[in-house]
Amino acid sequence: MKIAITGATGQLGRLAVAKLKEKTATENLVALVRNPSKAEDLGIEARVFDYSKPETLVDSLQGIDTLFLISGSEIGQREIQHKNVINAAKQAGVKRIVYTSILNASTSEMALAPEHVATEKALAESGLRYTILRNGWYTENYARSIPGSIQAGGFIGSAGEGKISSATREDYAEAAAVVLTTEGHENKIYELAGDDAYTLSDLAAEISKQTGKDIPYNNLSEADFTAALVGIGLPEPFAQVLADSDAKASKGALYSDDKTLSKLIGRPTTPLAEVVKTFIG
Repeated sequence: MKIAITGATGQLGRLAVAKLKEKTATENLVALVRNPSKAEDLGIEARVFDYSKPETLVDSLQGIDTLFLISGSEIGQREIQHKNVINAAKQAGVKRIVYTSILNASTSEMALAPEHVATEKALAESGLRYTILRNGWYTENYARSIPGSIQAGGFIGSAGEGKISSATREDYAEAAAVVLTTEGHENKIYELAGDDAYTLSDLAAEISKQTGKDIPYNNLSEADFTAALVGIGLPEPFAQVLADSDAKASKGALYSDDKTLSKLIGRPTTPLAEVVKTFIG
């Protein structure tokens, strides 16, 4: 059985490849990437694959049984890009697609949700077998701000006291590898989230504890948080999406008490304190 991984040189993709290599032979794996030369270190076959060039996708999917479709990174373009891939998969004879969606996609008010909902609908209507992995927030999305927060003396956001049930990319990659290499997941939707929820105040407290410094959490309005993100160099459209995600988190968009993720991987999800320790160095 050949398994292909889109975006295999990305952060989640690389981890998924590593986890899959623990569960199946390397000759069963194919990296689908824009630039195969960047995939040489993965140690598996690599094929050119660009979501935005549908005319090239069918050939690259020949002989693939299961496709791990990692959602694209171009917000605003993902619905059409994902549909390009799904249509190509049908033409190429792919039997199953495993897709990374977003937590509680069907009810989420996050700006990120509609493109995922559209992709889920396209999968359901495709006639292919599918599994939808509704990944919660990556803990790294917040943890990457830790060094700057220590330097600035405070952690900023607009999530208020909303609880966040995040997990690490490695946790999600491991779950994907399990689903891709085992039976019984056809046409299922999995809500995946970390075992333990926290607020950004809790995160700031953990940073303070581990550094021995007072790093308070400063809650900003969505507009002010957007401006702050633009101020540190983020493109405004991306800053707006991040601030929207935080604002919706304040209303529970990133919270779930579903333990499906830890059940799939057979262990507890990575604790927040462990991630903080990694980013403090």
